[in-house]
Amino acid sequence: MEICMSEPQIYVERTLALIKPDAIHKAEEIEDLILRSGFTIVQKRTLHLSPEQCSDFYADQFGKMFFPSLTAFMSSGPIIAMTLARHKAISYWKELLGPTNSMKAKETHPDSLRAIYGTDDLRNALHGSNCFSSAEREIRFMFPEVIIEPIPVGQAAKDYLSLFVNPTLLAGLTALCKHKPADPITWLANWLLKNNPNKPDVLDKMIVEEPQE
Repeated sequence: MEICMSEPQIYVERTLALIKPDAIHKAEEIEDLILRSGFTIVQKRTLHLSPEQCSDFYADQFGKMFFPSLTAFMSSGPIIAMTLARHKAISYWKELLGPTNSMKAKETHPDSLRAIYGTDDLRNALHGSNCFSSAEREIRFMFPEVIIEPIPVGQAAKDYLSLFVNPTLLAGLTALCKHKPADPITWLANWLLKNNPNKPDVLDKMIVEEPQE
């Protein structure tokens, strides 16, 4: 009996992650946990927001009692902004973060990042986008120079792979068979970096570091 399996689809989602002022001293440790959880850090920058910028970023919270405390806290020191990517990035990142209130997180989700690094409902160490539209807005806010293009899925993804990915990969694998290097994976990776016709003329700096204020 032949079982027909549906062809795999390509779904890549992005979300914004912030390491807040209270946890920035643990940034290296947190970033390692992020990578080990299957995320790719697509962009990264360190910045120090003004109270006005914080007000703009948290505009949807305007009018709530904690809003002044929130903007004061978020502008109290440097933060690290990251664009994270993976399958279902938004929901997985929210799950990894745990509840907004760190005290509650310590009780109900003790292994979550806010339980480990947060202190209370305000100083909760990290931020994550709530939904797709929020992620898009927040990534644009923190990385205004970046153009967020729709990522192809379904037939569009198949067409993209067929036109732009498969021919290059086939040429690389053919060259790999001819050379038979001792380390085929590294050799192929280097070949693709050098021979990818779709790469930009100037390599994008995926990680941007700004001096702390």
